[in-house]
Amino acid sequence: MTEPSTIQVYTDGACTGNPGPGGWGAVLLRDGKKKRISGGEAYTTNNRMELTAALSALQIIDKPSQIALYTDSEYLKKGITEWLPGWKARNWKRKGGALANIDLWQALDQALQRHTVSWHWVRGHAGHLLNEEADRLARKAIPR
Repeated sequence: MTEPSTIQVYTDGACTGNPGPGGWGAVLLRDGKKKRISGGEAYTTNNRMELTAALSALQIIDKPSQIALYTDSEYLKKGITEWLPGWKARNWKRKGGALANIDLWQALDQALQRHTVSWHWVRGHAGHLLNEEADRLARKAIPR
């Protein structure tokens, strides 16, 4: 029996204005195959689009999987890897009060129960081909 391959996921979010119209994109790679997904909202924030890109990618993977997720959003990476346990311990609140985007953080937490995910930060707009592709998908998905 062979070990399942790791799925690589590259995500990005974009907004025209913040808040304003926004889009998200994700590129998923597995065994040499590439899948692109994207979507947009008429009125949102860049942070919501970053979270939505990751959530949508995790939700589209139907079987529990090993995933390496790459994002240029420190908000997303730090939220998942550093802040999430504290928010949960405080009943989904920040030390300073209400938690922004709580619906998306809770949905991400739920999606993470199915998968083993390693989180990686990449510098945005620095020539990383797959991050740039996710950015193009996000920008193209912004409602006009």
